[in-house]
Amino acid sequence: MATLDRIRVLDLGHYVAGPLTAQLLAQQGAEVVRVDRPGAIDGLADAYLQRNKQRISLDLKRPADVETARSLAADCDVVIENFRPGVLDRIGLSAEVLMAENPGLIYCSIPGFAAADPRSQVQGWEGVIDAATGNCRVRVGEAPPDWDFTRPTFSALPLASNFAAILSATAIVAALTEREVTGRGARLEVPLFDSMFELIGGAGAYSAERGFQSEAPLIANGSGTYECADGTFVQFNPIGATMRFLIWFLDAAGKQDWIAEGLGLASSYTADPELAAALRVRLAALFLTRPAQEWEELGQEAGVPLCMVRSSREWMENDHARASGQVVEVTDPEFGRTWMAGVPIHLSESPSVAPTPRHAVDADRSIVLDALAQRGGAVANSGQARAPKQMKDVRVVDLTQILAGPSAGRMLAEYGADVIKVNAPQRNIEAHGIVNRGKRSILIDLQRSEGQALLWELIDRADVVTQNFPQGTAERYGLGYRHVHARRPDIVFVSVSCYGYDGPWAQGRGYEVQGQAVTGIMERAGRGGKPAVLGPYNPLDYGTGAMAAFAATLGLFHRARTGQGQHVSTSLAQVGTFHQATMLVGNAGSDGEAAGRDALGASPLQRFYQASDGWFFLGARTEQLEAIVAVSRVLPDGSISFEEGLEAAFIAKDVAHWVRSLRDGGVGAHEIVRLPDLLLDRYVVDSGLRVEQVSEEVGPVIMPGPAVIIDGRRISAGRPANAPGADAQSVLDEIGRGDELSSLESRWVVQRVALPSGWPKP
Repeated sequence: MATLDRIRVLDLGHYVAGPLTAQLLAQQGAEVVRVDRPGAIDGLADAYLQRNKQRISLDLKRPADVETARSLAADCDVVIENFRPGVLDRIGLSAEVLMAENPGLIYCSIPGFAAADPRSQVQGWEGVIDAATGNCRVRVGEAPPDWDFTRPTFSALPLASNFAAILSATAIVAALTEREVTGRGARLEVPLFDSMFELIGGAGAYSAERGFQSEAPLIANGSGTYECADGTFVQFNPIGATMRFLIWFLDAAGKQDWIAEGLGLASSYTADPELAAALRVRLAALFLTRPAQEWEELGQEAGVPLCMVRSSREWMENDHARASGQVVEVTDPEFGRTWMAGVPIHLSESPSVAPTPRHAVDADRSIVLDALAQRGGAVANSGQARAPKQMKDVRVVDLTQILAGPSAGRMLAEYGADVIKVNAPQRNIEAHGIVNRGKRSILIDLQRSEGQALLWELIDRADVVTQNFPQGTAERYGLGYRHVHARRPDIVFVSVSCYGYDGPWAQGRGYEVQGQAVTGIMERAGRGGKPAVLGPYNPLDYGTGAMAAFAATLGLFHRARTGQGQHVSTSLAQVGTFHQATMLVGNAGSDGEAAGRDALGASPLQRFYQASDGWFFLGARTEQLEAIVAVSRVLPDGSISFEEGLEAAFIAKDVAHWVRSLRDGGVGAHEIVRLPDLLLDRYVVDSGLRVEQVSEEVGPVIMPGPAVIIDGRRISAGRPANAPGADAQSVLDEIGRGDELSSLESRWVVQRVALPSGWPKP
C-alpha cells in the first residue's frame, strides 16, 4: 500500500508550486483531483506536473463552479492553492469557510508573498522572488575574469516554487500525522519568498560580532571544474575532514611523486597559498591528458568525488539515471513515449506509485462528480493500526554530516522532534550552528565497540535514524538498515547519498557540485562558456535536506497507520533532477531556454532590466502588456524590438520609480536585494524569518529561519546549537549512563573537552 493511499487532495494550484506540491503527494498514492481553469492549455511542464491526477475544469468566477469546488473540498483531506492572499476569500473558498465545513481539512496556501507581508499583492513570479532574495548572481569563483558582479543573471530553474513545494508537502504530511492523534485539520501557509530562506541556509548565517562574511570560491584542496582531453569537463571536489580524497585520486592517477612532495598534507595549503594555486595548475594539466569519461571511471573506482559534467539531455540518457528510476519513460498523450523526471525519494515498504500519463483537461469530470455523489462528502479514514505519536514526541538519532543530511534533522526539530546529533570526535563540523540548530549534540567514536554499543542504546529509544555514510559503510559497522530493522522493526531509517541507493553509481561519493554536474545544472548555468556551479546558494544540499525530511515524515505517517517502519532515501542527484523536472520532458525545449551567465530572462515580459541606479525584475503575463505600455510609454510595434525599447526606457529613471509604477499598474516587479540587506528587511525581522540567537561560543548569531506557518504562527527555530558535543551529559542521563561520562571520556569513547567550534570564531 502506498503511504498516502486513501488520502484525497484537491489541487487548486497554478503554474508550478501548487501543482508540484500535489504531484509530490500523488507520487505517494494520494488521490488528487486537479482543477483547471477553462481554456487551460497543456504544455511541457504539465506532462510532469499533472501525472497521476484526475482532472476537472471549473470556472471559479461562476457561483455554480465555486459550489462544486466547495463540495470537492468537503470531500477531501487536503486542499492546495497558490493564489495571492485574499483571492479565494473573495469567492467563498477561504480556509475559514472550507475548514468550517470540514474541520479535519489540511488547507495549504503557497502564495508568492505571505498574507502578513506588505508585498502580499505583488505577483510572485520566480524572477520576482529571485530578485527579492538575491538569488540572481553568479557564484564567486565561477565567473569569467572580467565579470561585472553588479549585473544579475537569470536561472530558468524554478527554485522558489520547488522549495515551496517540498516544504509544503512535508508540512502537509506532518499535519496529517498530527491529525491521526488530534483529529483536527490545520491551515498551512508556505510562501515562495519565505521558502527561499531554506535555500539560503548557511550563506545567511553569521556571528553578529564578526559581521556578514563574503562568499569564498570553491577551490579547497584543488577543487574545481577542469577541461579534459576531449574538450568536455569534470568536476573534482576532494574536500572533507581529511586529505584522503586527494591522496586516493593522485594514487589512482599514478602521481605518487606528487604525494611524496607533500601535496596530500593539509598543512601545506594552510602555510603556503602559492602551493595551493600551483596544485590547481598541475591538476589542470593532468586532466587534459585523458577524456572526461575515463576520469569519471577512475574517480568511481578510487572512491573520490569526481564526475563528468553532463548536459540534461545526457543525464536523461544516462544508464544510472534510468536504472535508478531518477528518469522514467511515460507515454504522454501529446509527446508519446518520452523520458521525464522520476520520483525523488525511495521508500522500501510503501513504494511510490508508478507514474501514469496526465489526462486531458476536464477528461475526468463525470468520474470525479460521480464519485463525489456516491461518497456524499465523507472524508477518507486513515484506518490507523495503533496509537501514533505527535511530532513533538518523535525522537531522532542524526548520524549525518555536511549540509544535506543535518538539514533534514534540523527540519524535523522545527516540527518539535527531539533530535540527538551524533558526530565523530576530533573533527570539525561544517555549519554546525545552523544545520544542527534545535538539536542536542554528542561526540561518539563509532569505530570503537563501546561507541557502537552506546549508539545502539540511543537507537533503542528512537523513532527515526538519519545517515549519509557512503553505501556499505554503515553496514560494515553493523549499523545498516537491515541491522537496525532487525532490532527495531518500527524504525524509520533515512539515508541520503550523492547518486541514490539504486543503480550502478550507488556507491559513488559526491557533494553539491557533483550533483549539479551530472544532472545538467552546471551545463545550464555555464551554457555558452565553461560549465559553472549554479549560485549563489546550494540548491541541492538544502533541497536534499528538505526532501529527506519529507521522506521521513512519510515514513512516520506510514508507521502511524501500520506500525511498520521502513527505509526511506533520497539523493543529491535525485533532487538535481527534481529541480529541473518541469524542463526535462524528453529534454524538449531546453536548448532554447534562457541559460548561461549572460541570461537576463525568459522573454521581454519576464526578465531583469537596468534602471539608472541598478537592476530590477519585471514579471508579467501577455495580458498585462497594455499596463506595461502605459508605464513605460514603449509601444510593442515600434521601429526597434519591444525588449530594446523597454531597455532604453527603463535606463532613464531609478529602480524605485519603475518598481512602484509597475506595481501600481498591477504588474509584478522587484528590485534586487543583496543578502546582507535581505536579513535586515522589516518583514524578515518581524516575522521570524531572521533568527537571532545567542551562541555559547561566539555570542549573538543571525541566520535564516523556517518558512512554514501553521495556523498563523511560524514553526519554531528551536534552541541554539551548543558547541559540538556539549550535550553529552543530558543525552547520557536519559539512557541511564550519565554517571559514566568521565569514564567514557577517559577512553575517548565520548569527547567532552577541547570541543570543535560550532561557529567560526570572530
